[in-house]
Amino acid sequence: MLLAESLPHIDWDELYDRLREMGAPYGKVFADVRFLPNSHEVLQAGEYSLEHGCFEQFNEAVFRAYFTDLQDIGDRSVICDAAAQCGLDAEDLTPALDESRYAARLREVTGMARAGGINSAPTFIIDNRFAIVGMQPEAQFRQLLQKISVSHT
Repeated sequence: MLLAESLPHIDWDELYDRLREMGAPYGKVFADVRFLPNSHEVLQAGEYSLEHGCFEQFNEAVFRAYFTDLQDIGDRSVICDAAAQCGLDAEDLTPALDESRYAARLREVTGMARAGGINSAPTFIIDNRFAIVGMQPEAQFRQLLQKISVSHT
């Protein structure tokens, strides 16, 4: 699915120009992503990586595959490549995905999120009390963090 079809109100060129500007100091490279992959299996693989102690590394590899290398992270071979980059056993991951071993866990987490009023990604929960939903300006994060800082003093 094309992002422009699902979110036609967004100026994608402007968005990616801004993301490149903001990501550069942190070594984050954003290409012009234009498609929305089916993320069901990559989310299950994320649960697998969590269980095997490599979640952050796997998340970084998937981020790079999608946002930098413009790979389809819904494609099993891309998922397995990202897993292998983290030292995960792709041959062990494959049957876990075939069996949808982590699907129930994803449904549970999704249900918990929806029960908590979260229905969009990304959603940032800050200080276990505040949520910032979607891609928001940096100023909104700074304002909320300042508010939290003042309330903790």
